[in-house]
Amino acid sequence: MDKRLPKRSFFQKYKYYLLAGAAFVAFLVFVIVSVSGGRKLRVDDEKIVIANVAEAPFLDYVDAEGIVQPIQTIKLNALESGMVQEVVAEEGAMLKKGDVILVLQNPELERIIEEQQAEWEKQRILYEEKKLEMEQKTILLKQQTLQARYELSRLQKDFALGEEEFKMGVKSKAQLNVQREEFTYKTQSTALQLDGLRQDSAATHLRRTLMDNDLERVRKTTSHARGRMDNLIVRAPMDGQLSFLNVTLGLRVGQSESIGEIKVMDNFKIHTRLSEYYIDRVQVGLPASVTYQGKKYPLRVSKVVPEVKDRQFDVDLVFTETMPDNVRIGKSFRVQVELGQPETAIVIPRGDFFQTTGGQWIYKLNKSDDRAVKTPISVGRQNPVQYEIVSGLQAGDRVVVSGYANFGDVEELVIK
Repeated sequence: MDKRLPKRSFFQKYKYYLLAGAAFVAFLVFVIVSVSGGRKLRVDDEKIVIANVAEAPFLDYVDAEGIVQPIQTIKLNALESGMVQEVVAEEGAMLKKGDVILVLQNPELERIIEEQQAEWEKQRILYEEKKLEMEQKTILLKQQTLQARYELSRLQKDFALGEEEFKMGVKSKAQLNVQREEFTYKTQSTALQLDGLRQDSAATHLRRTLMDNDLERVRKTTSHARGRMDNLIVRAPMDGQLSFLNVTLGLRVGQSESIGEIKVMDNFKIHTRLSEYYIDRVQVGLPASVTYQGKKYPLRVSKVVPEVKDRQFDVDLVFTETMPDNVRIGKSFRVQVELGQPETAIVIPRGDFFQTTGGQWIYKLNKSDDRAVKTPISVGRQNPVQYEIVSGLQAGDRVVVSGYANFGDVEELVIK
């Protein structure tokens, strides 16, 4: 006898279809939510950094590593060519201005100087001989002039006496005329002698001046040649440390050849390299500083090299007041170069959100600090500790600034 089976319900009859449909609907909802970007992510508050948005002073500055260098480095050049005869100072020695560094030898220069010295002696002796001849000639002319004046005076007296004798009838008119002609001739002759003496004096003075100039020119040439011998001794141009000397005994050094360096140690500068992003904003005179052991030491930009290499440019800074006690060449300091005066702005601390979002958005917390929503923002200037927020946030807001590497692109963070 057959047993009658109980009638199945609708759910029992179609449960697999219903379960499949529900799963499909759930999958569809999941896809829609995923596509719409409305996903949420639970995060632990200990794994993120939350910061306050504040209205505070913003100082636009750039931070970089600087290396201490001497305030000035002087190149040593050989003023005269020659062979190295003696090396007096060694690398690393502290020198005073004028200290001997090395001695050169140049036989050819010595020969030239001897020839010029001989020429000087020759010219000097010739000058003395000509000077003596001119003095003797001048004396002779003066003697002749003196003799002519004496004879003229005598003839003048004789002529006056002849006139008296003519009036008395003692002397004839013909005799008087002879005396007159002789007196007139002697007067004109004496005048010519005096004029010749004056012209000779002027010519003698001119010749002496020219000879003095020639002699002085030869003397200067000889003195300059002797000075070239002094150039064979290379001396320190300033106080400092001989940091480099590239010579050996017997080496021939060419004229104006660089042979070493002296570092001036009475002051120091800090050399750094900055990103080309700041090249239009960094100028000579800008204030800067270094902080060492909690104390701030002011600096000033002293030199900006406008040439860009490897997307960076060189900047030198000098201390304007005191400097740290342990300043040594090659030591590094963190340098802060100020690019302007502090200004009040909406700021947030730096964080890794900028690298992930490009400064386009950030997660802003609600009032209960349990949720953070993706919020568009606009970032302006930045320094090593702050970002300036141009739009999207207000003072008093709280935002997530770090931990973005694990967030992906979710719209909302649920903070637990």
